[in-house]
Amino acid sequence: MIIGIDLGTTNSLVACYKEDGPQIIPNRLGGHLTPSVVSVDGDQIYVGDVAKERMQLYPQESAAVFKRTMGTDKKYRLGSKFFRSEELSSFVLRSLKEDAEAYLGEEVTEAVISVPAYFNDARRKATKRAGELAGLKVERIISEPTAAAIAYGLYEMHDDAKILVFDLGGGTFDVSILELSGTILEVRAVAGDNYLGGEDFTEILVDMWFAENEKEYKLDRDNMDEKTLRHIHKQAELCKLGFCERNTSEMRCLIGEEEITSSFSLSAYESKCEDLLERIRIPVRKSLSDAKLRLSEIDKVVLVGGATRLPIVRHLVAKLFRSLPDTSVNPDEAIACGAAIQAAMKERVDTIREVILTDVCPFTLSTEVSIERDNGTFENGHVCPIIERNTVIPASRTETLYPLRDNQKSIRVNVLQGESRFAENNLQLGTMEIKLPEGKKDDNSVNVTYTYDINSILEVQVKVNSTGEIVKQILKGQDVDMTDEEIAARMEELAYLKIPPREQEKNKLLLVRSERLYEENFGDDRMVIEQHIRKFEQALNTQDPIRIDAARIDFKEFLDEWEKQKN
Repeated sequence: MIIGIDLGTTNSLVACYKEDGPQIIPNRLGGHLTPSVVSVDGDQIYVGDVAKERMQLYPQESAAVFKRTMGTDKKYRLGSKFFRSEELSSFVLRSLKEDAEAYLGEEVTEAVISVPAYFNDARRKATKRAGELAGLKVERIISEPTAAAIAYGLYEMHDDAKILVFDLGGGTFDVSILELSGTILEVRAVAGDNYLGGEDFTEILVDMWFAENEKEYKLDRDNMDEKTLRHIHKQAELCKLGFCERNTSEMRCLIGEEEITSSFSLSAYESKCEDLLERIRIPVRKSLSDAKLRLSEIDKVVLVGGATRLPIVRHLVAKLFRSLPDTSVNPDEAIACGAAIQAAMKERVDTIREVILTDVCPFTLSTEVSIERDNGTFENGHVCPIIERNTVIPASRTETLYPLRDNQKSIRVNVLQGESRFAENNLQLGTMEIKLPEGKKDDNSVNVTYTYDINSILEVQVKVNSTGEIVKQILKGQDVDMTDEEIAARMEELAYLKIPPREQEKNKLLLVRSERLYEENFGDDRMVIEQHIRKFEQALNTQDPIRIDAARIDFKEFLDEWEKQKN
């Protein structure tokens, strides 16, 4: 059986699919939530509730919130040992695997693991490595909002709908807009913040507690021992949860032998959280802008993640969307349940209705270029976007690039992922060195084509236009287990995407037809026809299939109406 895992910043869960639907698998202590905490005592490694308790006593031997640094070089020191984020995550995954085996009574070797939609390639690869270190074959890395949408049964809705999944967990925040059409669940846009979550709302209360008591009790936060700081953090977490039930909440901290108690109102807490709330609004606005939708066009808002239980978060969502969000599924468990349903789909379980999931590029795929300044010098390190973020995949886009000098011997194509206009701030996925023949720079252009598949396969094709020579490179994503032959076959299937929009027959027909009409007319009529040709050509230049399809319909209607009037 393939299990579904929600590898969370604060808590993790594992689920399976049974005849009556997805089920959360209890851990060895009978709970559903396994704290994503690891603690080391000599050669003994503790995970979950025991590790969380040990963190209060032995913070120097424990680690938490390490998901935030997944895919980076950061190392955590636990006692005398050092661990990277994927190693710590593998301990959590192994614990979940063992719980699943005990519950199911069979060996578990395969899993679907969820990640934030805004995780880049490095973070996704690190998540897959963590699964492999735990002894799991990672069948698929699924985006958390997509898993949540599946869990809510949105793919079984009878009407087409646009859904916004608002996913605020312990350490990450994602907004995804999905569009349901029949059995197709299409991701329209994603946005998020990998460093925003429930932990940050807890830290606000820690700050408020210190601000109220620092002077009176002569507290030195900077020189306070780690154990005391962990205690204060725990009490702040309990105080935060208290706001779910009442408008005031107390925070009691034992400092030395003295108990210091502070009472905070929900309104004062909300005021202090305003900067965090604004950070939430930014990805919401960004996702709507990328999806080219207005707030009023969203049919359903779904809340996911434990931090969405906070009243101030729910109030913000209700205020933003002027409607109550859907909370029919436990926000802590939705992602794990969705991952389990996705696992059942991969196993072809008969009781699951198959749904086609489409996705988008969460980050722009670009290449490094140099730009010429007014004084004739060149400045390196800039980027040329090729497939922009939130482009529906599969997709293929082409850009024409030129060498900097005459008789330049080669040109380097650095494949980048990210939104910065500077290459050094983006993630480098790969590089290619292309030889050029001697000649003037304007005659030695290259066409750089990126073709990105839903299986996280990126094909980079560089064509030297003066010789016709083509060089290709395949860059595989984090969860690709396809052979080279299978990848080649898949790229062959997508060959139609590489045909430039102008050369696609349905577009070429309209362009030729419009040129004929232009030649048949004169005067003001020619000006009108030319305006419509330019408008259609502008759409073709975007290489965006959705814009091109819409423009082609308008252009054809214009041509049909023109000929009808003239005849």
